[in-house]
Amino acid sequence: MPEPFDLVILGSGPGGYVAAIRAAQLGMKVAIVERERLGGICLNWGCIPTKALLRTSEIYHYMQHADAYGLSATGVSFDLPKVVARSRKVAGQLNAGVKGLMKKNKVTVVEGEGALTAANTLTVRTGDQVRELTAPNIIIGTGARARDLPDLKADGDRIWTYRHAMVPPAMPTELLVIGSGAIGIEFASFYSDMGAKVTIVEMLDRVLPVEDAEVSEHMLKALTKQGMTLLTGAKVSDVKPDKDGVSATITTADGKAATNRYSHVIVAIGIVANTENIGLEALGVRTERGHIVVDGYGATNVPGVWAIGDVVGAPWLAHKASHEGVVAVEKIAGLNPHALSTANIPGCTYSRPQVASVGMTEAKAATSGRKLKVGKFPFIGNGKAIALGEADGFVKTVFDADTGELLGAHMVGAEVTELIQGYVIARELETTEAELMQTIFAHPTLSEMMHESVLGAYGRALHI
Repeated sequence: MPEPFDLVILGSGPGGYVAAIRAAQLGMKVAIVERERLGGICLNWGCIPTKALLRTSEIYHYMQHADAYGLSATGVSFDLPKVVARSRKVAGQLNAGVKGLMKKNKVTVVEGEGALTAANTLTVRTGDQVRELTAPNIIIGTGARARDLPDLKADGDRIWTYRHAMVPPAMPTELLVIGSGAIGIEFASFYSDMGAKVTIVEMLDRVLPVEDAEVSEHMLKALTKQGMTLLTGAKVSDVKPDKDGVSATITTADGKAATNRYSHVIVAIGIVANTENIGLEALGVRTERGHIVVDGYGATNVPGVWAIGDVVGAPWLAHKASHEGVVAVEKIAGLNPHALSTANIPGCTYSRPQVASVGMTEAKAATSGRKLKVGKFPFIGNGKAIALGEADGFVKTVFDADTGELLGAHMVGAEVTELIQGYVIARELETTEAELMQTIFAHPTLSEMMHESVLGAYGRALHI
């Protein structure tokens, strides 16, 4: 017997569960279908538990450098099972929180594998049981998974994806990280701070290739100074695991190839959307390069079928998925939300140092034909950064010289993943340099560098 709802959502990641809550707030009867754990990959195996691991490595780093703060810490060590257990506990706590939110908002949670069997029907299989959920609108939020190299499959033993890297059975001694996007850099940072010898291989010509070129250059120098080996314009081949480790051949940008041994390999070369076996083909839902094609509101080409989050493509970010979920639900409800614009979505990398950005890089802005004004202010010129012992990094702002529009902001250094939101709000409000210059920033704070960077773009920096 079909079970009727106003809205059915397939997938309970940060897009799906937020969409469910917003729909419930708007008076809809909602069901959400999940095959694993509420909260999806981000909460259980991505954003949240990795930040717990990175917090551990950050504290461990500070403990090892206690003398720089006038402190003494001897015999500093770590217990890897306890480190992993803390990370899993954090994820578990938030998973329970999502369960509580579903109950509070009277969202029906259905466990099982869901697939579209009609434009308004989702069939859910849980073991031998089958349930049919019907609704005039169905949102697909099935997310994505780690991409494997064609001839390199993760085995969870010596060759890891991000999921394996979060629950290591043993500490790597020599770690090869393939890919220098946010995931690769974050795990490289964690394991390096915990004592592993880390090598990062990137096919493109710089690390964190989506970031501003100056940020990439700074990160290359900072991570190299920390003891990592970074190889850009390079490729990995002939990866062969055995009981003692992994051998891999690395061909560098100059064409020279060398085979080396590693204890473990992390493959961090991107993700693949989870579009298989959910009924897209039978309904004729359009996909492109493996992702579901949607408009600015999440609508697919099939009336009543919507999609949000990683399954619809870049940027593959939890906060983008959550916003898409709200936009789609409000559109379904007959409200008038703004269509999603990716121009104001911040990107963050939680390594040491951190990286954060929003808007155009300087290179991208230059190709737009605009005249630019660019400001840059170093952490070494900020009193709070020096007091924290975190004087490495900078804040960079890019403006349209004629209109004062803030085209982009790029940061590298301590806590920049928290600071970036100031510029995101500024861009959303279409703030110009005039308002930013007139804004009073508290002293002493790291945020003062945001002000100084703006001033610097117009030749008015005060502390450098």
